[in-house]
Amino acid sequence: MVNQRAPEAPAAARQSRFRGVRWLAAVAAWTIGSAAAQGTAPAARHEPGAPQVLAAPHYGDTLFQFYQDHTFSALTGLMVSQHFGRIAPHDDEAEVLRGGMLLAYGLHDEAATVFARLIENNTTPAVRNRAWYFLAQVRHQRGLNTLAEEALARTTAPLPGALEDERQLLHAQLLMARDDYAGAAALLDALQADPKAAPHAGLYARYNLGVALVKTGDVKQGHALLEAVGQTPAPNEELRSLRDRANVALGFATLAAQQPREARAALQRVRLNGPSSNKALLGFGWAAAELKDPQLALAPWTELASRGSAGGADGAVLEARIALPYAMAELRAYGSALKGYERAAESFEQERQALAESIAAIRAGALVRDLLAQNTEAAGLNTSAGIRALPQMPHGAHLAPLLAGHDFQAAFRNLRDLQFLDGNLAQWQDSLGVYTDMLDNRPRAYAEKLPAVRANTGAADIAALSQRRDALAAELARVQAEVDAAAYADESERRLLQRVARGQATLQAASGQPEVELPTDTAERLRRAAGALIWQLTQEFSARGWEASKAMRATNTGLDRARGQDAALARAQQEEPARHAAFAERIARLAQQVSALRPGIALTAQAVQAQLQDIAVAELEAQQERLTVYAAQARLAIAQIHDQAQFAQRGTAAGVAR
Repeated sequence: MVNQRAPEAPAAARQSRFRGVRWLAAVAAWTIGSAAAQGTAPAARHEPGAPQVLAAPHYGDTLFQFYQDHTFSALTGLMVSQHFGRIAPHDDEAEVLRGGMLLAYGLHDEAATVFARLIENNTTPAVRNRAWYFLAQVRHQRGLNTLAEEALARTTAPLPGALEDERQLLHAQLLMARDDYAGAAALLDALQADPKAAPHAGLYARYNLGVALVKTGDVKQGHALLEAVGQTPAPNEELRSLRDRANVALGFATLAAQQPREARAALQRVRLNGPSSNKALLGFGWAAAELKDPQLALAPWTELASRGSAGGADGAVLEARIALPYAMAELRAYGSALKGYERAAESFEQERQALAESIAAIRAGALVRDLLAQNTEAAGLNTSAGIRALPQMPHGAHLAPLLAGHDFQAAFRNLRDLQFLDGNLAQWQDSLGVYTDMLDNRPRAYAEKLPAVRANTGAADIAALSQRRDALAAELARVQAEVDAAAYADESERRLLQRVARGQATLQAASGQPEVELPTDTAERLRRAAGALIWQLTQEFSARGWEASKAMRATNTGLDRARGQDAALARAQQEEPARHAAFAERIARLAQQVSALRPGIALTAQAVQAQLQDIAVAELEAQQERLTVYAAQARLAIAQIHDQAQFAQRGTAAGVAR
C-alpha cells in the first residue's frame, strides 16, 4: 500500500504578493511629516489610523489610485510625476512605494536598483530601513538567501506598522531555508508572543513555529503550537484554511509519532469541504487503521473514494479507492474487497484515459484559451488576481490541484499581465494615430487663423500708442512739478474755469467804457468764485495726481502686454512650424517604439503559454504514473485475494479427502 502518513513539509506563510507593498503605502502616507521625517520609527506596530496631510497632490493621487487597486495607473502616474518633479517633499517615500510596486510585479532588477539608490542617498533612517527590508525581499525571491539575511541585518530599528511583522516572518523563512529551525523557532516564538503583532502574523508565526519545532525534534512543543492554531477562531477564509492546514499537519505528525488517537482528534477539526478535507479524511482512516479498527476507517474512506468521480481526483482520493478494499479485506470481507479492488482498477484505467484526453486538449491550447475566457474579472495589472473558474474542457477537474499551485498561478498571472500590456500598447497605437490626425489639422487651423490674428494685431499701432504714452508721461511730470491743479480738472470743472475766464475778460473790457454800468460787487463776486474753484482743485490735487499715476501704470502694463503678445506672435510665426515638426517626430518615435514592443510581448506570451502547457502536461503525466502504481497495487491485491481463495479451496478439498 502507498501510505501518505509522512508529516507535512514546513511551509512559510503564503501571503499575497502585494500585502507588503500595501502596508508600505499605508505606512508611507502615515509617516509623512512625522516618524519618517524625524528619522524615528513609531512605537506601536499596528496600522496607523489618523491620516496625515500630503503636501504634494500628485502623490496623493498616486496613493488614491493604489488603494483603488489601479496599481498600473498608480505606478505609471507616479513615474510621470517623478519625471516632472511633482512629488516633493515626498520624494523618498514615493521612491520606496515605486520600488515596492516593482517588486510586487516581479521586476526584481528594477526594484533592487531603486532600493540600492535609496540606501546610497542621504535619506532618513526610516526610509533606509524599509529600503533594506525590500532589498532583502528582492534577494530572497531571487534565491540569494545569504545576501538577503545580510540586508535584513542592516535594519537599525523596527519597521513601522505591520512591515515589522513581515520582516520577522521573512527572517524566519531565511533561517528555515538554511535548516536553522532552532533559530527560526526562537524568532517566531518572540513574534507570536508579541501582543503588538498583527493577528494574521501571530497565527502564521504559530503555524510555522510548530512545523519548525517538529523538524528540530521538539515534538511536544511543536504539537502544542499546532494544536493552538488548529483551535483558533478564524473570521475569514484565509485563516480558516490556515487552521485546517495546521490540523492536518498536526494529524500527520502525531501519526508519524505513533499517536493515532491524537491524530484523530486533530483531523476531526478539519472542515469536511475545505481545501484540506481530502488529506484529513485519508489521515483519519489511517489513524483508525493504526488503532486496529478497520471498521472505523470505512466511513471516511468511503466518503473520500466517492469524490472526484466527475473526471478528476487528487492523490488522497486515489489512495482511498484502494485503501477502502484494504479495510474490507482486514475485516475478512474478501468478496467486497475483491469488488472494491476491481472497481478501483477500472476507475484507474478510466482516469488514465481521461488524463490522456486532457493532455491532448492542453497541447492543442484549449487550457490557456479557456482559462483566459473564464477569468476575465481582473482589470489591469493585478498581482492578487488568481484563477477563479475552471476551464471548459474535457475532465477539467483533473487540473484543480494544478491550478491551485503557486508556479501555475504565477505563470498565468504573467500571461494575463502580458495580455494587458499588449492591449495597453494597442490602445496607445490608436491614440497615437489620433494625435497624428490632430497634428495634421493643427497647421491647417494655424494657417487659417494667422491672417485674422495679424490683422487684429496690426489694428493697434503700438508705436503711436507709445508716443502718446510718452507725451502723457511728460505732461504728468510737468503738472506734478508745477503743481498745476487745473490740469486735473474734469469736464464740468473745465467749463466753470472757462466761464470764470470769460467773465474776467468781459469785466476787464467793460471797465474802460464809461457808458457801461456794472454792479459794484461784480468783480469781488467773480474773484471769490474763481478762488473757490481753484481752492477745490488744489484740495484734490494729490488724490487726482495719484489716480493719474495709477492710470499711467495701467497704461504701461497694457503696452507691455501688447508688446509681449506682438513678440509672442512673431516668435510663434517662426517657432510653430518647428514645434509641429518636433511633435510629429516624437509621435513617430513613440509609434515606432510601441510597434517594436508588441511583437516581443506576443513572443513572450507564446513562451508563457507554452510554459503553462508544459507545467500542466507534466502534472497530468505525473498523475498518470501515480495511477499506474495504484493500478499495479490493485491488481496485486486482486491476485492475492484469488490466491487466498484458492488456498482456502485446496484446504477444504484436502479435508474432505481425508
